[in-house]
Amino acid sequence: MKKLLQISLALAASFCASASANAQAQAEAQAKTDGKVSVQTKVAACIGCHGIHGYQASFPEVHKVPMIAGQNAKYIVAALTAYAKDERKHPSMGGVAQRLSEQDMAEIAAYYEQKAAVSAVPDAVAPPSAQVTELLNKGACASCHGANFSKPIDGAYPKIAGQHADYLYVALKSYQVQGSAVHGRSNAIMAGQVKQFSHTELKAMAKYLASLPGELRTVPQSKFR
Repeated sequence: MKKLLQISLALAASFCASASANAQAQAEAQAKTDGKVSVQTKVAACIGCHGIHGYQASFPEVHKVPMIAGQNAKYIVAALTAYAKDERKHPSMGGVAQRLSEQDMAEIAAYYEQKAAVSAVPDAVAPPSAQVTELLNKGACASCHGANFSKPIDGAYPKIAGQHADYLYVALKSYQVQGSAVHGRSNAIMAGQVKQFSHTELKAMAKYLASLPGELRTVPQSKFR
């Protein structure tokens, strides 16, 4: 039964990838007719998931798709590159990323970095429970993700404060996955940190990080321009 469910989820994700790719291809064809490809055309494959409040993915399990408006452009490029190279295994994201050139990725990333017009969050907030504080310190999370987990020390690292808890949990678990052809993430630093935690501990950290004030948003976008 579990195997059947995994196959069904994989097929659903593949269908989503195909639909996104078709939407992007249609937009590109129209743009070529018009003489140029705008950034709005290039984000056509992103809008269907990342431009809808509360939209949920079904692979590898049901979770809200991440908020990317307001995210670091350098990180968005790094993530898309990892999906394109299959260093992040995900049928729908892999299908989208592999269609993008380096220039496409850079323009999409810059677009979303500026898409959320919100104030910067404070450098510090009230500390979490002693248990979560201990877990975050054990993982040295702030050493990369910065003050309040919203000011990374390098743009290649994501802002994670305020991100959806269920997405953060699934993302963290993915660094523990080994040997899967369709799921998992390859990153030596994250894998080394995450492997020391149980799923219960990862869920506790994700819940806390999601509760923080953040600069990430889901900005509704229309496909019809």
